[in-house]
Amino acid sequence: MSRTVFIPAIFGAFLSIATPALAQDAEPVVPDMRDAALLPGGKLLLTNGVSAVEGASGGGLATWATIGGLETRGDIGMTGHVTFVELPDFGFQSHGVAIGISNRVELSYTRQNFDTRDVGAALGLGEGFAFNQDIFGAKLRLFGDLVYGDPLLPQISIGAQHKRSRDAGIVRAVGARDETGTDLFLSASKLFLSHSILASATVRRTQGNQGGLLGFGGPEGRNRLQFEGSLAYQLSRRAVLGAEYRSKPDNLGLGEDNWMDVFAAYAVSDHLTITAAYADLGSIATFEDQRGAFLSAQLAL
Repeated sequence: MSRTVFIPAIFGAFLSIATPALAQDAEPVVPDMRDAALLPGGKLLLTNGVSAVEGASGGGLATWATIGGLETRGDIGMTGHVTFVELPDFGFQSHGVAIGISNRVELSYTRQNFDTRDVGAALGLGEGFAFNQDIFGAKLRLFGDLVYGDPLLPQISIGAQHKRSRDAGIVRAVGARDETGTDLFLSASKLFLSHSILASATVRRTQGNQGGLLGFGGPEGRNRLQFEGSLAYQLSRRAVLGAEYRSKPDNLGLGEDNWMDVFAAYAVSDHLTITAAYADLGSIATFEDQRGAFLSAQLAL
């Protein structure tokens, strides 16, 4: 199957699976909402998540089972985001959009840019060389609800992210087997409203080097299962504090480390959410101690 056929095929498959679920989605059992704030589309404030670095709804580094946008059953929502990560030797930026359909299906596109700055010259790439990647994502909520229904049953979603490096020759030169790859993931997320605690766990099957920015696979590279976990506490209707952990493969033998962050998200308005974090991305291309500031803005409709 060609790449031009494969990308829309992901979206088509998700929509064909989701169509019966959209028609049969039952009205949720609504808990005591006296201390909760409803968004214009009907979701609780902050329960649409923020845009993760790959564009899917979640935390800053980790994908959650949530569906982006403010929509509920029968509606369509949208999000747009821009994210910056400032590290000692590198700079990262991503921007993208996502569509949420009936709080059941999420389709997203994100462009990532990774600036090597002075390191580019040391690596023989040229000063200021930037790796660029396109990510096409699809997510389907299978069952459960982040807030409503059984208080112990999480929202469960499956998803796929097709990633395509725009620097094929360079990523192959550093040892990657391919410039394209598709991550598959399964996420479970739950907001324990009475305790103001959100917990999320994701299992991801991936070959991505630095999330795909350095290509996919390597001399020993193959699809590997990785874990993403998030834990957050809601300080108020508009403010959340949390931490995330994300494991990653080391296909290129460059000592690629797992990612971690401590974040704070604040809903400036019903539509605008700002997320700030201290992110520890470990070793990148043998340059260690890449820790710095993470800042993201999301507009949701």
